[in-house]
Amino acid sequence: MQRLSVDTDVTVVGGGLAGVAAAIGAARTGARVALINNRPVLGGNSSSEIRVWVCGATAHGAQKYARETGVMGELFLENQYRNPEGNPYLWDQVVLDAVRAEPGISLYLNTDVREVEADGPDDGRTVRAVTGWQMGSERIIRFTSPVFVDATGDGLVGEQAGAWYRTGREAAHEFGEEWAPDQADSDLLGNTMFFYTKDTGEPVRFVPPSIAKDIGSTSIVRNRPISTTANGCDYWWIEYGGQLDTVADSEAIRDELWAVIYGIWDHIKNSGEYDADTLTLEWVGSVPGKREYRRFVGDHVLTQQDIIEQTRFRDAVGFGGWSIDLHPAGGMYAESDGSKHLFSAGLYHIPFRSLYSRNVGNLLLAGRDISASHVAFGTTRVMATCAVTGEAAGVAAGLCVRDGLSPRQLANDHIDLLQQTLLRHDASLLGVAWQDPADLAASAHVSASSELRTLRVAPRPGERTGRQSLDGHDVGIVLPVEPALEAVELLLDASEATSVELELWSTGGGENHIPVDQLGTTRFELVPGEQWVRAPFSHKAPGGRNVVLVVRRNPSVALVVVDRPGPYGVLGLVSRTPRTRSGQPQSNAWSAEELRRRCPATVVHGDSDAFGASQVTGPLQRPYDGPRMWSSESLAVDPEPWIRLDWDRPRTVARVDAILNDDVDLDLVNLHHHRTPFPVVPELVRDYDIEALVDGAWRTVASVRDNRERRRSHLLDEPVAATALRLAVHATNGSEWATVVALRVYGAEQS
Repeated sequence: MQRLSVDTDVTVVGGGLAGVAAAIGAARTGARVALINNRPVLGGNSSSEIRVWVCGATAHGAQKYARETGVMGELFLENQYRNPEGNPYLWDQVVLDAVRAEPGISLYLNTDVREVEADGPDDGRTVRAVTGWQMGSERIIRFTSPVFVDATGDGLVGEQAGAWYRTGREAAHEFGEEWAPDQADSDLLGNTMFFYTKDTGEPVRFVPPSIAKDIGSTSIVRNRPISTTANGCDYWWIEYGGQLDTVADSEAIRDELWAVIYGIWDHIKNSGEYDADTLTLEWVGSVPGKREYRRFVGDHVLTQQDIIEQTRFRDAVGFGGWSIDLHPAGGMYAESDGSKHLFSAGLYHIPFRSLYSRNVGNLLLAGRDISASHVAFGTTRVMATCAVTGEAAGVAAGLCVRDGLSPRQLANDHIDLLQQTLLRHDASLLGVAWQDPADLAASAHVSASSELRTLRVAPRPGERTGRQSLDGHDVGIVLPVEPALEAVELLLDASEATSVELELWSTGGGENHIPVDQLGTTRFELVPGEQWVRAPFSHKAPGGRNVVLVVRRNPSVALVVVDRPGPYGVLGLVSRTPRTRSGQPQSNAWSAEELRRRCPATVVHGDSDAFGASQVTGPLQRPYDGPRMWSSESLAVDPEPWIRLDWDRPRTVARVDAILNDDVDLDLVNLHHHRTPFPVVPELVRDYDIEALVDGAWRTVASVRDNRERRRSHLLDEPVAATALRLAVHATNGSEWATVVALRVYGAEQS
């Protein structure tokens, strides 16, 4: 048996997506990082050992323009390209390769941290070291560093270090949360295991093992959906342990989950109620996926109100969008539904003060164990959001070590440093302005070969069109406005003479893309057949805003739909609720699924700056109060578009960062509970050159072909003194328009 010592700048314990993102985030600040995981694969609940879909702010498409960027976004895009079938073993390799690509990370798999060295008084403790046993190699390894990140999920490191934490449910009066119980209790969300099946094409018997439970004698067959076509996460409701201690009772919980899985399969195969003769079990999990245990106490405890009211924190470092998703403590045996959901009108913000311990001065938090109430945890717990908090915590850890700061000092005195570093990494940060004084692009004049100035989607000659019925559903169209909207035309198809009501709504905030507050209304009389109607709505938004044009339900009317995407930021919505009323709480039950990558025939009157060239040096780099990107005219009009930066004198250029449009409205999931029909997002620029104007002549300083990434950072072979720089687009991955979100330019000292 060997004893080793490892000293780094940052120690991250836990190799789920929160820990992976934390390690990568810290390494990209220049820190030396030890990433420790007690399993043989990375990915935590998403790994091939457990196989939970990676869900996040998109909420399976319920939220709009919500997919994560930064580390999580990179993993989604790479998996989309390499693993379109959603193979869980290939997902393992996508995650592992992302870690191995960072030279600053030392990875320790199969290493179970069991001891934590910490000292100091109860309200001012410091972690000194953690020690783990690496199975197989028979090594005891002691890890030391100035800063530690607890990404263990269950919070083992923090608990051993003496960090303050909570378990169970807080009483409603503590934080004023409507979804909290009247009295505090120890109830938790339970654990789950999955199984996969396959059709062998020939009869297969199933002899149940002794552990199999007779589920016919339980409430499961009465209250939960069982199907021969269900697989994996379809059985998220196989949940148990919420009324137990999900750590101390983990062995018993696993055995009960196994018993029910084999009992369900016995019921499917042998009850005679299903056509399952040729089906067999392909895989059964052996490691339960955990939902909840310890939640540490930070300088801010995230609450239900923060989520639903979309509190804008001065120290925001990430966002989420999954519903507050709470399950009964009885899990699969509960008589009530397996889950209940509460949405805000859009995305919510996560403050940095929830990502470090209040009483352990060098301990950062990432993933399930961040500082949140039980109710708020119901949304922050999903894995893509865990990765968002992980990246923020990891970047913060790296900055703390580099600049000799505590997490609290970073939060109180240097939050701009953390936010700007996250933005430079293209992390999942919403509505925070980019303002890096080192960015040379900010002082440049921006121009382009063309700009999309008119938002117009109309059927082309001979083009087939579809219909979106208004029978039983209102339909909305999200439209960016900058600086003003003068009128909107819609192409409608009426089956008989009737009238239709149109309304203009605001979204209530840059985070939202649904109707929240009504701005105006009008009514039109229609004759049978297709006809354009012009709604004389006017709305001014000099800095940029989204509005929603709502067409009220009418069984005799349909919208004419063009079966191709419209300009980015124009999005069709179909209501799933009764009529929206101004001032009422919004459920976000507006679906974009029916009209994604299709567009109602629409013409917006008013010259638009929403896609102007200056957007690439603007303060925002993802949709917020508008699309926030440059778009060329259609490539049919401008086949070789470019966007250009000009300076009044030569500037030394050493690095150029380009952030490209990867359609963050597109819902990507690692194990593909739905299939997306392309390996690379069509909106991404595929082929481009970056050219510098040096001594009056254009010089190519970077050339990219077959791009499939959102953020491309180009470190030039040698700095150049340029009076201008341009990104010349030669092809997209299928989009009709060339779009670029941001250009950032740095000199030699900042590169």
